[in-house]
Amino acid sequence: MEASGKFICRQRQVVLFFVLLGLSQAGIEPRRYSVVEETEGSSFVTNLAKDLGLGQRELSKRGARVISKGNKLHLKLDQETGDLLLNEKLDREELCGHTDPCVLRFQVLLENPLQFFQAELQVIDINDHSPVFVDRDMLLKISESSPPGTTFPLKNAQDVDVGRNNIETYIISPNSYFRVLTRKSSDGSRYPELVLDKALDREQEPELRLTLTAQDGGSPPRSGIAQINILVVDINDNAPEFEQSLYRVKIPEDSPIGFLIVTVSATDADIGVNGEISYSLFQASEEICKTFEINSMTGEIRLKKQLDFERIQFYEVNIEARDSGSFSGKCTVLTQVLDVNDNAPEITMSAFTRHISENSPEAMVAVLSVSDLDSEENGKINCTIQDDLPFLLKSSLENFYTLVTERPLDRESQAEYNITITVTDLGTPRLKTQHNITVTVSDVNDNAPAFSQTTYTLRVRENNSPALHIGSLSATDRDSGANAQVTYSLLPPADPQLPLASLVSINADNGQLFALRSLDYEALQAFEFGVRAADRGSPALSSQARVRVLVLDDNDNAPFVLYPPQNGSAPCTELVPRAAEAGYLVTKVVAVDGDSGQNAWLSYQLLKATEPGLFGVWAHNGEVRTARLLSERDAVKHRLVVLVKDNGEPPRSASVTLHVLLVDGFSQPYLPLPEVAAAEARADPLTVYLVVALASVSSLFLFSVLVFVAVRLCRRSRAASAGRCSGPEGHFPGHLVDVSGAGTLSQSYQYEVCLRGGSGTSEFKFLKPNVPNFQGHSPGPEIEESANFRNDFGFSIQ
Repeated sequence: MEASGKFICRQRQVVLFFVLLGLSQAGIEPRRYSVVEETEGSSFVTNLAKDLGLGQRELSKRGARVISKGNKLHLKLDQETGDLLLNEKLDREELCGHTDPCVLRFQVLLENPLQFFQAELQVIDINDHSPVFVDRDMLLKISESSPPGTTFPLKNAQDVDVGRNNIETYIISPNSYFRVLTRKSSDGSRYPELVLDKALDREQEPELRLTLTAQDGGSPPRSGIAQINILVVDINDNAPEFEQSLYRVKIPEDSPIGFLIVTVSATDADIGVNGEISYSLFQASEEICKTFEINSMTGEIRLKKQLDFERIQFYEVNIEARDSGSFSGKCTVLTQVLDVNDNAPEITMSAFTRHISENSPEAMVAVLSVSDLDSEENGKINCTIQDDLPFLLKSSLENFYTLVTERPLDRESQAEYNITITVTDLGTPRLKTQHNITVTVSDVNDNAPAFSQTTYTLRVRENNSPALHIGSLSATDRDSGANAQVTYSLLPPADPQLPLASLVSINADNGQLFALRSLDYEALQAFEFGVRAADRGSPALSSQARVRVLVLDDNDNAPFVLYPPQNGSAPCTELVPRAAEAGYLVTKVVAVDGDSGQNAWLSYQLLKATEPGLFGVWAHNGEVRTARLLSERDAVKHRLVVLVKDNGEPPRSASVTLHVLLVDGFSQPYLPLPEVAAAEARADPLTVYLVVALASVSSLFLFSVLVFVAVRLCRRSRAASAGRCSGPEGHFPGHLVDVSGAGTLSQSYQYEVCLRGGSGTSEFKFLKPNVPNFQGHSPGPEIEESANFRNDFGFSIQ
């Protein structure tokens, strides 16, 4: 507590010291300095050390610094030299605006011991701104009646500089009417005042453009300009004058109400309101006021009521033109009424039939009478209609006419006629009256519906969805109303076997055709039927059209392999002699496709092979041929997988497996198929071993027999005659070989092969083909084909 009390006491002493210091400095006059505005920063102002009577290093020791209101550091102190410098370039207008003089107050603080010095820095203005008019384009409207000596205050210019650098005087451009005075207001600013020296005349000079210049008192002086546009305001000092004092006009008595008789015109040298002229009838009688009227703005004189030559032939009308003041002018219009044929003929309809049935003979349309109130030639009349109409105007009694049809009318050619009955008198000028009537031709059902085409061809892709819209038929009827309403229906098909009712249907109202069920191209490629279009007239008329529907093929059938047969029976094995040349025809894969067009274009390719590169398949005909010469190293059994693919989108395919055995001159026994061997290999191992041993012994025995037979055959004479081979005499039993023709054959043929016994040429003979009955087709004619094949061993196949 004792320490806290000492601290509070010390604070009170410091506060008391500052208060006493402030009181001691209050009466001291502040030191004053000056600097010209726009002086560069770091410029020298004064040496505070000398001004305060201190040594050069004493300022630094006592911690001297410069402070100002708001901590705006416009000055800085060099404590080493004691020089007071500008901290930045000073702009008097930015710091003080229009205040003059511009004084910046600051203090010099010495911290040890504490001491304050008051000081002021005056920023001296330079002439760095030109006078500027806020409104550089001034508009003055001065009446031409203004007397000389009249003054007009103008907007003054602004100059942010002060003193002599502010605006001193205003100057006006040379002219004959005005001068300018420079006035001083209570706040010391100067403003211009325009003085009229000479009276204005708008008719001589309606507008003046002057240039006002504001100039300050700087050195050199600066100036600013503004444009003064003076419009001389008109006064009413001229009377209106008519172009003519007397107007003579002639007007026919049949002129309509509102008819323009004449337009009078007056002018006034004044402008604006003083030049606005209004026209009126002057001292007009009651008859003239009822008969004529004048437009007060344009001077147009028009008729207010109908003229009658028999009653009044002349009118004298006085017109007055007055401006907005008290000035006016006058003229006279003499109007002569001319006699004319002023009564037009009249038409009276006694009877009229608006609707006439078509195909009717001469029919009465209207009965009318005509009249004219005029007399003699003006009362004689002619009655006519257009020449291009199928109507006649017949005169009956005096001034009575009958309008009849000239021939039967056809509504489909023209359903309505606009007839203009024209009545003309023989007066001068001739007057005519026209009466328009409209005759409508009633419809009769005399036109049958007509299809847009007699035959329609529609295309629909097979496998369509039921109720598919496949096309539309359109028939039109030239009649109208119920006679033109067309209904559609299907006609019974010409082929009673065609189930038309289950294939298509037609919308009776609009002729749209729909497929009732999914169509199959392979079952039905096209069908035809008739459509009847009938109207609802009485009696009803109708017409027919033929519709042919073409079913478009879709690739919905995969290729079907005819040969080799794929019926699940024992597989067919092809025999190929090892002596076969490259390109030897092994067999031919025959396939068909139920689709048509490119969907039935088939291509063949070898998908898998036991020994790739040994066999090849021709892509377009399916022929399987050897790709190279056979060798002893080639395997005996070969399994080929051939892929058959069509050209549809997307393509469909089928595959077939071929088994090929390589034999030496067709003398090897029939070998089991790979599938059979694989099945046997899966048997009991002991049985397999026994079978293998037995097969080896049998093979050795068979090989010995074959060698013996071969030696015997070589020794025989080659000149022995050839005889027909038979089963018991040949070296091979009869065997059936399947051969298919080129292309997509519908049949396959089986040939019986036998070897002719005792033949020195070792020929094979292909006997009659055994033709199966395929898909109900009867076998073809018996064909005996022979082909000679000679190998290196000297025998041939025939």
